[in-house]
Amino acid sequence: MKTTRDIAIQCIKDEAEAVLSLIPQLDENFDKAVELILNCKGKVIVTGVGKSGHIGAKIAATLSSTGTPSFFTNPLDVFHGDLGVMTQDDVVLAISNSGQTDELLRFIPMVLHMQIPIIGMSGNPKSLLAKYSTYHLNVQVEKEACPLNLAPTSSTTAQLTMGDALAIALMEKRNFQPRDFAQFHPGGELGKRLLTTAQDVMRTEDMPVLPPEMHLGEAIILVSKAKLGLGIAMVNNEIVGLITDGDIRRAMEKWQAQFFDRTVSDIMTRTPKMVKPETKITEIQRIMNQYKVHSVLVTDGENHLLGVVDHYSCMI
Repeated sequence: MKTTRDIAIQCIKDEAEAVLSLIPQLDENFDKAVELILNCKGKVIVTGVGKSGHIGAKIAATLSSTGTPSFFTNPLDVFHGDLGVMTQDDVVLAISNSGQTDELLRFIPMVLHMQIPIIGMSGNPKSLLAKYSTYHLNVQVEKEACPLNLAPTSSTTAQLTMGDALAIALMEKRNFQPRDFAQFHPGGELGKRLLTTAQDVMRTEDMPVLPPEMHLGEAIILVSKAKLGLGIAMVNNEIVGLITDGDIRRAMEKWQAQFFDRTVSDIMTRTPKMVKPETKITEIQRIMNQYKVHSVLVTDGENHLLGVVDHYSCMI
């Protein structure tokens, strides 16, 4: 008697095998489909009916978010005015497991009449959809994960995987970078990290500014009050150095009783890490990791202090 977990394991295995079976089915049609979309001056219009339609909507969303303008339309809606969104600069990606879906096939002649190229995706390379497609992507699977071999399971997983393969290939061809992804996802965590600048998160009030000649005993108090773990040495509103909690501890160990006779200039780093207000948080994180520092100073073009960005400010 199969347990519930055994059933789940078998389903996952069946769908994994279906996905892997796509590899030998890849041919020059895939290469040409990618080139067709790359050279498309319009949009990629994804269409499908039923479960294939749901998969198509996800594929369209993935394409759009990775640099390929795309949207999903139900072929039934085309008969009621949506045909007006299509132009000869577009490409249609039509999805059907059987390749014989009636609603989709009634839509195909309109596309052909408008001389719009069609990328067909089906599990039947001899279907009418495959026949009338400019390029056909074969997503044939041996069987569905459904025990009745009826519910679209393995077949829809294969469609989704092929759609992702298209999107990833297009990303590589376009040299799509994280900053590009962020522009399409400004509200997500990645978008925030890649678009946020030093100016957006820097601390600008109660800066622990110290004159270089200040004795370390007094400097400790100011550094502690600021709760940034550092003090900024300045002369005539220009930064000349930086001390940290670590610098102070090491100085106490080194000079012991003579510690209070020493000044900020004796322990300060004279070349602190500084960035401009427009510097991205990702670049600041790279600087912190490379130089093993927990804070950077934000300055203008004349070396005037504008603020401080610490490690915690970057955790957005």
